Amino acid sequence: MTGERPGGRTGAARAGTAAAAGTVGEVIELLEVLWEHGRDAVSSSPVSASQLRVLYCLDREEGMNLRMLGELLGSAPSSVSRLCDRLQALGFLERLPSQVSRRELELHLTHQGRKYLSDLRLRREEALTATLEAMPPKARTVLYEGLRAFREATEGTAPLARLTALREIDDRSA
Repeated sequence: MTGERPGGRTGAARAGTAAAAGTVGEVIELLEVLWEHGRDAVSSSPVSASQLRVLYCLDREEGMNLRMLGELLGSAPSSVSRLCDRLQALGFLERLPSQVSRRELELHLTHQGRKYLSDLRLRREEALTATLEAMPPKARTVLYEGLRAFREATEGTAPLARLTALREIDDRSA
């Protein structure tokens, strides 16, 4: 017996994946510290982490409705509506009548919302650049290739897969 399990993964492969997941978790914690620093530098009244997720979703998929946003976030409609209320009060989001259905509203980032995200991304990029410059060039290349592969693998998993499925359902019902 070679230690292979159903699905073709050996104990060594599972251990390697578990070690990689542990390292990724540690890196995410470090990135969270950098992210918070970047967010604090952008505004004296930064948005909450949940509100920031809404801004990111709308930046990627302009004009989605509350139901689609709720599915993407995995949140209850009432929670999503309150998040959007707060972002609208900050001037970061606007609700506009849907061009497809009179009963729905589309969610759009305002100029102020886009500027907030742009400033935030700039501060975070500055923090990351300083860290990346401290790495040897070969290590940066390997990191880039690994992160690109990670992003591609992520595109097929939830919650991004849910968004794709919702878009297909909406397209069929339109």
